[in-house]
Amino acid sequence: MELKRVVVTGLGTLTPIGNSVESLWSNLVAGVSGANEITHFDASKFKTQFACELKNFEVNDYFDRKEARKYDTYAKYGMIAADQAVLDAAIDPEKIDLDRAGVIWASGIGGLETFEKEIGDWTRGDGTPRFNPFFIPKMIADIAAGHISIKFGFRGPNFATVSACASSAHALIDAFNYIRLGKADLFIAGGSEAAVTPSGIGGFNAMHAISTRNDDPKTASRPFDKDRDGFVLGEGAGSLIFEEYEHAKKRGAKIYAEVVGCGLTADAHHMTAPHPDGYGAMMSMRNAVEDAGIKLEDIEHINTHGTSTPVGDVAEPRAIAALFGEHAPNISINSTKSMTGHLLGAAGAVEAIASILAIRNSFIPPTINHFTDDPEIPVLDYTFNKGVKRDITYALSNTFGFGGHNATLLFKKFND
Repeated sequence: MELKRVVVTGLGTLTPIGNSVESLWSNLVAGVSGANEITHFDASKFKTQFACELKNFEVNDYFDRKEARKYDTYAKYGMIAADQAVLDAAIDPEKIDLDRAGVIWASGIGGLETFEKEIGDWTRGDGTPRFNPFFIPKMIADIAAGHISIKFGFRGPNFATVSACASSAHALIDAFNYIRLGKADLFIAGGSEAAVTPSGIGGFNAMHAISTRNDDPKTASRPFDKDRDGFVLGEGAGSLIFEEYEHAKKRGAKIYAEVVGCGLTADAHHMTAPHPDGYGAMMSMRNAVEDAGIKLEDIEHINTHGTSTPVGDVAEPRAIAALFGEHAPNISINSTKSMTGHLLGAAGAVEAIASILAIRNSFIPPTINHFTDDPEIPVLDYTFNKGVKRDITYALSNTFGFGGHNATLLFKKFND
């Protein structure tokens, strides 16, 4: 069968360096770090006392008091970002077929804040089981997808993807596939996360996964640097409108970019560590390029997973070097996590937005906080510390999750 073309017609985001697409992009270009001391709770007794939190933002300003009680913060972030994307895409629900409009929304963890509060209240009580009637609906990872569909009346495919840090990349890939197979006209797709909580910080501390550079939080996220010591936990949401090209054209939608390929693999190696040679990552990128029907030499930019962990930041560059061979040094590589921190289940969507904006604006944002080269990491163009102008036709966005989940999206500069 002939596959449909899929384009991106709307964007929305909440991130530690900007609560809109415009502010996110301007701060990516400027190389701004979103890391600072934690304000959501008293972290003074934790090994890590900083994170990438949203700033100048009060989530409950967007909901009335009665409504706000029904949602965990992760779902609120998702609903706000989805609203931004729908507005950006100029979608009028009365002028589209709602049975062919869907929502695929991701979260790696879901309502962690709600779970933590409810269990905490119970254990501090007298043992009598008293739980909020919204406890389960607020906590489950699929509920944001349901709330977004209710808000806009979208009656097409509606579900959540959960694959740790690859969750929202998988949401985008599912949306891409449904549309190109002709099973839907458009999707709100993306992900949200609100895990800057005591159990979120404490749990990642116990794994030795996050940085403990409390004396200098703004330089703690150091992708590909010799002295990296873990990722910086972030929060927020990313939302994209994926739409069938003819449907978008008919309604006169602006088009940011075209989605032309995807890759999905598993490391089948370890619970949290990637394959040491990045085999799963390499195959994910290869599959995306083959899916698009282009050559490896056509890739000009890769937004890497690049978390700033000791093991992951070696495996991914090895995968790039092995796959692209002599072309690898010609690719402009970056890690926007050096600025936003790691948004876990929302990372794939936010970094897809960054990749699309890089194509649209012909600019590669920097990988900030590079001080010392790591001899274990292949020598490639990591766009260290200063962004560069570059015309981009094809860009890959990589996202990998605990459990060995690998997802790669391939975007193309839009040409009618």
